[in-house]
Order: sequence, then C-alpha cells, then structure tokens
Amino acid sequence: MEILGFRLVGVTLENGQKLLLTLAFIAATYLVGRALHGVVRLVLRGRANERAQFWTRQVINLATTVLLVLGLLSIWFDDPTRLTTALGLVTAGLAFALQKVVTAIAGYFVILRGKNFTVGDRITMGGVRGDVIGLGFIQTTIMEMGQPPAVQGADPAVWVRSRQYTGRVVTVSNDKIFDEPVYNYTRDFPFIWEEVGVPISYTADRGRAEEILLASAESHTVKISEMSRPALEAMCAQYFVKPADLDPKVYYRLTDNWLELTVRFVAGEHGVRDLKDAMSREILARFDEAGIGIASATFQIVGLPPLRVQARAARAAGAEA
Repeated sequence: MEILGFRLVGVTLENGQKLLLTLAFIAATYLVGRALHGVVRLVLRGRANERAQFWTRQVINLATTVLLVLGLLSIWFDDPTRLTTALGLVTAGLAFALQKVVTAIAGYFVILRGKNFTVGDRITMGGVRGDVIGLGFIQTTIMEMGQPPAVQGADPAVWVRSRQYTGRVVTVSNDKIFDEPVYNYTRDFPFIWEEVGVPISYTADRGRAEEILLASAESHTVKISEMSRPALEAMCAQYFVKPADLDPKVYYRLTDNWLELTVRFVAGEHGVRDLKDAMSREILARFDEAGIGIASATFQIVGLPPLRVQARAARAAGAEA
C-alpha cells in the first residue's frame, strides 16, 4: 500500500481494509454495549433491582466480548488453516506467559455458576473480608469490613472492631477460589450464630442472671429465629447437616476468678453490632435492677504482716546511756 508516494512495508490493500474494518467493528461493538447498558439502567431502576442489574450487565459484557472475539477472528482469519495455526500459537503463548490471567478468567466462569458466591454476598476471600460489590473477568471487588476483637490479629490488620465497613474497597484475583477456601456468610444460610459473654461472681444470683440473658436474646432475635428456620431446613435437605437449635441458650464456664455466662443466639449476617449493642445495654440495665454486678479481675488484701517501727531518736538515747 502506498500513501503520498510512500510504500508502507507489510501493509497491503487487503490488510488496510481489514484494519479499517476492525476499528469500525470495535467501535460498533462498544456503542452497542453502551446502549444496552443504558437500556438496562432505564428498565431496572431502584435498589430492589440491583442484583438483576448486576447480572444483566455481566451478560451484556460477556456477550459483547464473545461477539468482539468472533468478529475479529472472522475478519483476520478467513482461511481455516491460518486460524488453526494462529490459535495454536496464541494458546501456547497464553499458557506460558499469562497463567495467572487465564486462571483468573477460569475462576470468573466458575463464580458465574453461583456455587461459590454472587454479588451482594458477605464473604472472606484471599484474606479479605467483606461484601461483594463487583465481579469482573479477572478480579472480584469487595467492600472490606472489620472483625471482632477475637480475630483482630488476623491479616490484613483492620482498625474497626466489628463486622462493619472500614471504607476500603479491595480487589481480589478470581484465581484465589482455586487456591484458598472461600467463606460465605450468606450463600445457603444467611444467618450466623453469635454469642454475648458476661462474667459474674460466684456469689451472684446465677439463675436470675441466666433469665435476664435469655429474655434479652429472645426479645431481640425472635423474628430472626422464625425467618432462619426455613433456611436451615432447606440447607439440611440439600447437605448432610444435622438440625441445629435456633433458640437462645445460656452456657456456663468456670474460671479462677468468676463464672462466665455466654448466651448463644441466631443473628442476621448484617447488623450484628447494632443487635449486640442493644442487648448489652438491656442486660446491664436489668443486672443493675437485680443487684447483679459484673465481675472483674480485682485483688483483695485480707491481711498484712506485723511491722516494727523504731524511731531514730530512741536508738540514739539508748546508745548514750
């Protein structure tokens, strides 16, 4: 091909036409994808349709990508023999240089089945804990959450001492699903078992303390327990899971200093900190009414050895005599 008298090496009339057609096809595919995304936003408005919007966008992205790849192959490889040779070379190159990327894309298609997690689920993946807010071909986007004090030492370090958002948005490679376990808080059973422990002295009214803990847990989780029963039954029917007790229960633990009462109850995957805060306030108020104190690590001095105090002046007088 010649332009203004200059001959372009390696560019023929056929290649030039294919290049222009490629650019036009890429632009057309991009515009079609943007138009479809706009239609989805107009049709599926409102927070109630967020999940439908997300998966519709995923289908559009996947369809446009497949269309783009097939179109480019049709433009540049009209000869099946050339196409086979090129695919073999590309496959060998990808297998050697882009192993992580290929594995991440494979992880994306595994995630699309919905067996591991989906958008909106609360998960722990690749050491990151939080809610899934985005899913791409290579990476999963997670809104990070903190952790209770019992697991504050886990990596990565966080400063929020509960399962609430830290404000950090973290991206994790999709290939992690093949290497590490994925903890899902919401997939089959969107509830978790929580505990509130209260130490009391051995001389306190243990029966009354247990009644207060049970009453507080039952009053704050009665609706959650009712909603969790069908979910637990469905999970037991799908997996080999033994039925669990969903009613609140108090457990005793003996220590050297106090008696620890722990009430176990079912909570939703979100709002646990608010629930435990309300229960703690109510328990403290009822403990005060019942005259039950919270035990703490204190020391009581019960006696002192005899002390002998001799004045210096008395010693001097004795020496002169």
